[in-house]
Amino acid sequence: MRICVIFNPAARGNKARRFKKFLNELSQQCALKATTAPGDARRFAQAAVATGYDIIAAAGGDGTVNEVLNGIGDEPDGFAKTRLGVLPLGTVNVFARELKIPLKLESAWKVLKRARETKIDLGRADFLDDGKSQSRYFMQLGGAGLDARAIELVSWKLKKSAGPLAYVVAGLQAVVEKQPQISVAAAGQKISGELALFGNGKFYGGSFHIFPEAQLANGQLDVCVFPQVNVPALLRLAPGFLLRRKLSEHRVRRLRADQFEMTSDSPAAFELDGEWIGSLPATFSVERQKLRVVVP
Repeated sequence: MRICVIFNPAARGNKARRFKKFLNELSQQCALKATTAPGDARRFAQAAVATGYDIIAAAGGDGTVNEVLNGIGDEPDGFAKTRLGVLPLGTVNVFARELKIPLKLESAWKVLKRARETKIDLGRADFLDDGKSQSRYFMQLGGAGLDARAIELVSWKLKKSAGPLAYVVAGLQAVVEKQPQISVAAAGQKISGELALFGNGKFYGGSFHIFPEAQLANGQLDVCVFPQVNVPALLRLAPGFLLRRKLSEHRVRRLRADQFEMTSDSPAAFELDGEWIGSLPATFSVERQKLRVVVP
């Protein structure tokens, strides 16, 4: 069994330091590909599929996993040829938590070596960028409106030093701005609000159950729309959300579909797996049980 691990040697933090100490051991058991610039992980992943690796593992956070995922998809029949693995080194690691992959590096490596496979749904976004049609795969979640704007505003220096707190600070900056009105349309249904989140799994932002009924392999995406995300509205949501890590259902609107379109009455960004991607309008869909992943 051939494993290729793609990682960022410039990554900081305790997890990254532990990973660097672990590199000598890993080098005896797999191929290591170190990135030096944005886009490298995607390019390396495509090349690894073409070379015939059985497992291509992303060592990093959800953004790194997303880039590797799209690299696998760039190679013809890439998702049929190889499996995606995860060594969680990021700030939050939502996808690893969803799959119950251990956050401890040595334990996560043992999971990769056992190579137990499952198939899950694969999300896809189709949109325009400078007038050209683009598509991007995602494995876990996305959003349009406030959360995407917050990601735009994140201080990466603060993220390296303070972790998830950086997103809180960026969120506070974004919430005082004028929010766009976002509409979600699917199979005769339409809901609107100032923040639209969608998920293939239950988790958002770590251990928060934004999509409690979502399943990774049911052929559908769950959408949660917040009518308002101004300061008073968020303060009403906060107590229950922080205490129970779940939303008050009467304060949100939901739908479930295998495909939906998002539009906005003013410029609005969207993100996938915690990474800023582009601007609405966009169509989001799911390809059932297309992604092979290594799980405990």
